[in-house]
Amino acid sequence: MSWQSYVDTNLVATGKVSKASIVGFDASTWATSAGFTVTKAESEALVKAFANSGDAFASGLYIEGKKFVVLNADDKLIRARQGATGIICAKTNGCVLIGYYNENVQAGDCSVIVENLAEYLRGVGY
Repeated sequence: MSWQSYVDTNLVATGKVSKASIVGFDASTWATSAGFTVTKAESEALVKAFANSGDAFASGLYIEGKKFVVLNADDKLIRARQGATGIICAKTNGCVLIGYYNENVQAGDCSVIVENLAEYLRGVGY
């Protein structure tokens, strides 16, 4: 399965993830849903936040130029919100999944989808 298929089929097509992207640890974009633009600088800050979440807690994370307040973060999962929307970011062995949910999606529903795909990818070596 291609990386784009993971974004389109396993994340966005569920209806629980509004937009999604997969980025490498070097902040390169591997796949993204239509209309979802995560800059290299935003990806770099996100990747770094998994190793050191202090800056993310202090300053938030930016995705598509919008500031998200970090609610919790560890070395595998980051949850952040901006009003009624938010992001769920999960780190695998080689990439980071970014799932964005809009005001019509429950954060927990998005989180389950993103976390399950991350767990699957870790299990197959990614």
